Amino acid sequence: MRSRHRFIAALTTLLLPLAGLVGLASPAEAAASATATYTKVSDWGSGFEGKWTVRNTGTTTLTSWTVEWDFPSGTTAGAFWDADLTSSGTHWTARNKSWNGTLAPGASVSFGFNGSGTGSPANCRLNGASCDGSTQPGDQPPSAPGTPTASNVTNTSVTLSWTAATDDRGIRNYDVLRGGATVATVTGTTWTNTGLTAGTSYSYTVRARDTANQLGPPSGAVSVRTTGGGGEQPGGDKINLGYFTEWGVYGRNFHVKNLVTSGTAAEITHINYAFGNVRNGQCVVDDTFAAYEKTYTADQSVSGAADTWDQPLRGNFNQLRQLKQRYPHIKILYSFGGWTYSGGFGQAAQNPAAFADSCRAVVEDPRWADVFDGIDIDWEYPNACGLTCDSSGPAAFRNLVSALRTEFGQDYLVTAAITGDGSTGGKIDAADYGGAAQYLDWYNVMTYDYFGAWASTGPTAPHSPLTSYNGLPSQGFTSEAAINKLRAQGVPAAKLLLGIGFYGRGWTGVTQSAPGGTATGAAPGTYEAGIEDYKVLRNSCPPTGTVAGTAYAHCGNQWWSYDTPATIAGKMNWVNQQGLGGAFSWEFSGDTTNGELVRAIGNGLN
Repeated sequence: MRSRHRFIAALTTLLLPLAGLVGLASPAEAAASATATYTKVSDWGSGFEGKWTVRNTGTTTLTSWTVEWDFPSGTTAGAFWDADLTSSGTHWTARNKSWNGTLAPGASVSFGFNGSGTGSPANCRLNGASCDGSTQPGDQPPSAPGTPTASNVTNTSVTLSWTAATDDRGIRNYDVLRGGATVATVTGTTWTNTGLTAGTSYSYTVRARDTANQLGPPSGAVSVRTTGGGGEQPGGDKINLGYFTEWGVYGRNFHVKNLVTSGTAAEITHINYAFGNVRNGQCVVDDTFAAYEKTYTADQSVSGAADTWDQPLRGNFNQLRQLKQRYPHIKILYSFGGWTYSGGFGQAAQNPAAFADSCRAVVEDPRWADVFDGIDIDWEYPNACGLTCDSSGPAAFRNLVSALRTEFGQDYLVTAAITGDGSTGGKIDAADYGGAAQYLDWYNVMTYDYFGAWASTGPTAPHSPLTSYNGLPSQGFTSEAAINKLRAQGVPAAKLLLGIGFYGRGWTGVTQSAPGGTATGAAPGTYEAGIEDYKVLRNSCPPTGTVAGTAYAHCGNQWWSYDTPATIAGKMNWVNQQGLGGAFSWEFSGDTTNGELVRAIGNGLN
C-alpha cells in the first residue's frame, strides 16, 4: 500500500504548484539573447492546443531555458509534452527536459500542452527576461523582501509590513500572497488585509517585481491568527484536545470530514495532527501523500467541493484548513515523534537550535502555514526507554523545548505529550519536566497503557486507572500518581491535561471476571492483538464493572478494560476538582460515529 502511495506522489509532484518556484536564470543564461513565441495550434471549443517555441537569437549556446507566463482566471493547462510544467495560481512555468535544454545559436525547440478556457498567455518571461528579447543583458531579478511582520490584528483584518527588496533597475511593486495565492499587488511596503474571518490563522509571503517585470523569490512566511471567533473554546477555559492520525485515512477510512459528521468538531478545542517524523535530528513530513497530495472528492470533503488537480494544497492539510474555516475556534498543532518516530530525538537533542529551525520550516511551510497554530513534541521517552532507549541526560528534554519556544515565539502553541509513569524512579523522574514546563503551554500526560497483554499471562488490570486500588500490579501506574508527581516537580496544574484512550486493552483465556485474573495471551483485535476500538467493544463486550475510575468487561474468555461515557464523566469531574487544564484523547477514529466519547469529555469539562 505504501509503495503505491509513493508512486502516486512522484507523479503528482510534476503538477504540484510550489510557492516561489519561479525558475529564474543564472546570470550567464540571462545574458544570452533568446525569444519565446506562443501559437494556438488548434481550438475545439471546450479546449485548445498551445505551443511555445524557444529560439536562441544570440551568439552563445543556451544550456537551459525556462518560460513563464500568466493565464487569466478560468484558463488552465492540462496534459503537456517536451517540457516540465508547474503552476502557482494563474502563473505557469515550463522548464526544459534533460534532453532539450541546450540550444546552439540559431537553434529552436518547441513544447506544447492541451488547455481549457479562452484566455491567452500574458507577461511572458524567458530565463527571467522578456520573451521578445528586449531586456538588456545582465538584468537581474529582485531580491526577496524581508519576512512580513503583522500588526493591528483584529477579528477581521491585519496590517503587514516588510523591508524593501533590492534590484539593479528598481522595484515596481510587490505581490502579497496568502496561503500561496496572490491577494494583492501594492507599490509600498505595507498593506492591510481586510474581510478576514475571526479566530482564523493565515500565512503570508511577499514577492517583489522590478521595472523589467521580473519576479523575485518569496520572502519568509509569517503566520497570523485573527482575534475573536465566537469563543475560543466550547468548554470555557478547559482544553478538549484529540489526536488525528495521518495514517487513519487508509485502513481505518477516517477522514477530517468525520469530525464534522460525528459532531466532534463542535466539541473539541484543539487537534494534534500525528505524526511528523524525526529523522536525522530534524522534523520532516512523514507521509506526503496523506498529508498534502491525496485528492478528495466532493462527498469526502469538508467544504463539499472536490479537489482539482492543480490546486496548491490537497490531502489532510487542505481538509484541516477547511475545517478551521468552518469551526474557527479549533486550533491545530503538528505533533512530531510518537512511539515509532521518537528514535530521532536523541540526535535532535545534540543540536536543539537546528532541530527547532527544521521544525519551524515544516510547520510554517508557505503551502500550509495557516493550518497550524503550534507544535507538539511526543518524545517516548527522554533519558529512558520506549521503542528504543535514550541516554541524552535529564536536561535534554528541557533544552529541546526551550529551543522550540525560542524559535516559534510566544504566539505559537508549544506543547508535549509525556509519560504517565508516576512510579518512584520511573520515567517522569528521568527528565526535567518541571524545568521544561516554563517553555510549554501544556503537557498531554499519557495516562493510559499502564497495563496490557504484553504481560501475556496477566494479571488482568485496567490500562487507564485513575486511582490506585487493592491489587494494582505496579505502584505509581495511575493517573493520580503521575499528575501528583508532575505537580510536585513544579508543573502548574493548569498545564496538565489528562489522557483518555478511545480504545481498550484485553486478554484471552481469562476465567475471572474481577481484575487480577490470569490469562493465556492477547485478545484478538481488528488491527492488533490485545487492543480494540471503543466503538467495537461497547457492543462486542459491554462493561461488567468498574475499578479505579474506569470500566472493565468479561465476556466469554476475554477480559477488557476501557473508558465509557460514564467513566469519562467521573474522570472529568476529577480534572475539574484538581484544577487541571483539561483532557486529551487518543485518537478520534476509536470513537462512535456520533462522537459520544468526545461529547462526554466536553460535557464533563463544562
